[in-house]
Amino acid sequence: MPEERLQKILSRAGVASRRHAEQIILEGRVTVNGTVIAELGSKADFDQDRIKVDGRLLHAPERQLYIALHKPDNTVTTVSDPQHRQTVMELLRGVKGRVYPVGRLDYHSEGLLLLTNDGELSNALISASTHIPKTYLVKINGPLTAEQEEDFRRGLPISGHRTMPAGLKLLHRAENPWYEVRLVEGRNQQIRLMFKHLGRLVEKLKRIRIGPIELGPLKPGEFRHLTAEEVEKLQRAVRRSSPRLQAQSL
Repeated sequence: MPEERLQKILSRAGVASRRHAEQIILEGRVTVNGTVIAELGSKADFDQDRIKVDGRLLHAPERQLYIALHKPDNTVTTVSDPQHRQTVMELLRGVKGRVYPVGRLDYHSEGLLLLTNDGELSNALISASTHIPKTYLVKINGPLTAEQEEDFRRGLPISGHRTMPAGLKLLHRAENPWYEVRLVEGRNQQIRLMFKHLGRLVEKLKRIRIGPIELGPLKPGEFRHLTAEEVEKLQRAVRRSSPRLQAQSL
């Protein structure tokens, strides 16, 4: 196999997303044939070189895993937590192989979370340039006016930058109404901040769809493996949404 950038190798081996892999390299935690490599852009041959991270020899994943999890409330979307809160990894009982969360859901948010050891797909899904739509059900503490709804759809100035156009549909008219929200970007706590900008607080937030993948009947804490057809649909959606990946496929 020809030489590849180390961050790509680490990502493909399921160590971390490519962005996190760059940080691991810069921290001097990677060796190639016994030599510490701490510069981005360095290359190696996965099949020929002995590549280690924190002293552990890397091996290509035996098989790629793709999992859909219904993340419960009060659960952290990380591999470990210094505060000893429950993490999503503790819910994957019986999974043979190490996987990593694709992006995050806030501690008090629930719903669909994807996990995989396919570093390339994970990196593409969380990239700011890949506009994969994500759909949420959101309960807030009071209805929006028609004008506020239109402002939400057009984009709001959050932290000095206007959000991209978003989908918003009233699902249940009540004192504390439910809305369906559709985003193509994923800023930290974006939905909560958008409603807060309009004077409303989010009481419940549940993600029900990521691109072509639906949460479906999964209950909080349950997970399932994606079908081959679902994986193919997700990969196609990523290629359509990412100009960089479109160019690579030519």
